Amino acid sequence: MLMAVMMSPRERWTDERIDDLNAKVDRGFAELKSEMKEGFKRVDERFAQVDKRFERIEDRLDKLTDRFESLSQTLWGGAFVIAAALLGSNFF
Repeated sequence: MLMAVMMSPRERWTDERIDDLNAKVDRGFAELKSEMKEGFKRVDERFAQVDKRFERIEDRLDKLTDRFESLSQTLWGGAFVIAAALLGSNFF
């Protein structure tokens, strides 16, 4: 057995009610738009802070790279001196 449910409209939608609904929707979107602008502004400020932190990290990594290059040069020099000493000791 099938039952059909019929809903009768509670009220008729007049032009005035539709205009009120339209205005309410417009206000809601305007509020949402302003909230989104504020939110994006905060996000942009946070990204600026993150960019500053990354700059500091880049500076630290550059210093660390310089230290590794210096260490590498020292190790190569030491290896050359050791090799020369070993070769020199075998010849004399």
